[in-house]
Amino acid sequence: MSYKYFAYGAIGAALAVALGAFGAHGLKDTLSEDMLEVYETGVRYHMYHALGLMLVSLLAGRIGDSKLIRVGSRLLIAGIVLFSGSLYVLALTDVGILGAITPLGGVAFLAGWGCIATAAWRAGKKE
Repeated sequence: MSYKYFAYGAIGAALAVALGAFGAHGLKDTLSEDMLEVYETGVRYHMYHALGLMLVSLLAGRIGDSKLIRVGSRLLIAGIVLFSGSLYVLALTDVGILGAITPLGGVAFLAGWGCIATAAWRAGKKE
């Protein structure tokens, strides 16, 4: 499990770098300042959660409950797609209704971290 999710996190981090560079160099003259900020928020959360996914995968064996870790990891991936993805598309298209998807990604992030925290809590109680 840990290798697969570490790879997903590394791929996600690489994508975040590429998308960040695209935003900084390719979009700075195209997007309004507000939309560039929206895009940058997507990149920032994308990177945070890609790195978090990598860290969780490294610690998964020590944390214990593999089902909760697996579900939490999948929720982090879903959060990247929904939260950051919706912000990327919103910034590039200026279609405001896409902003309604962003909170679903935020909920996925929260639920994912909740699953991971629960797994860690349970592992700590067993020690």
